[in-house]
Amino acid sequence: MSFSAEVKTELAKQVSKSRHCQLAELSGILQMEGKVVTSPFTLVLETDNPLLEEKYMVLMKKAFDIDATKAVGREETLRVLAAMKWIDNKNQIKLPIQEQRTDGLIVQNTCCKRAFLRGAFMAAGSMSDPNKAYHFEIACRNEAQAVQMQEIINSFDSDAKIVERKGHQVVYLKEGSQIVDMLNVMEAYVSLMNLENIRILKEMRNSINRKVNCETANINKTVNAAVKQIQDIELIRDMRGLDSLPQNLREMALLRLEYPDAPLKELGSYLEPPVGKSGVNHRLRKLSAIAEELR
Repeated sequence: MSFSAEVKTELAKQVSKSRHCQLAELSGILQMEGKVVTSPFTLVLETDNPLLEEKYMVLMKKAFDIDATKAVGREETLRVLAAMKWIDNKNQIKLPIQEQRTDGLIVQNTCCKRAFLRGAFMAAGSMSDPNKAYHFEIACRNEAQAVQMQEIINSFDSDAKIVERKGHQVVYLKEGSQIVDMLNVMEAYVSLMNLENIRILKEMRNSINRKVNCETANINKTVNAAVKQIQDIELIRDMRGLDSLPQNLREMALLRLEYPDAPLKELGSYLEPPVGKSGVNHRLRKLSAIAEELR
């Protein structure tokens, strides 16, 4: 099962006790996957997702006492549409459901916004496998729905964006922390913990990789510096002889040739008296300057 499917399975078990939240979640579902058929006049859910079908039937029963396992009759359909504020006082549909925005009064409360997002995600949402990438999206049918979806998501301190893809207006999040917050908003707490565990492991791996890369870079830098120092000393030896050097530089040159892999601190410990890392570095720089003059 994909991570997205796991989230939807968890959300399918979340049913609000308050009718206003049940209406908000139904609105999110119907706005994405609902349709009114005129002959006969009935409300249908266009989905092949059994989890969504089951959630829809539960909400219809709780909010309207309608058995949605059967065809929803004209009067029942009008009752649902009136509650969603999608028809006028003459029972005329203002716009096809697929073009409707959810009425602002239905998603006025924070709890209703949560329920609405839960329904919309179950109907038209998806998430990437967090082991590979962080991506959360809800594909809306038109721009007006997408703008409303973006506003509702961003009311929870997120930064949702909109992009057009394959005839849909897709509202999405890319930040891992914001996706965690959205799972919390929709009350998918098990999925939230699973995602947090994945995020922690990824951050640990990235931290280890950065440390290893840094240490490798330092080792390479040290090795390259030692190779250059030996080349400089060999040039001085071949062109002038090491005996031409002052005693402190001659001792340093001989030690570097004897211990080509030793770090500066270790080289300093072999001198009598011992010299610190900065002192060793100073002498090697002088040797390098002499070699540059000979080149």
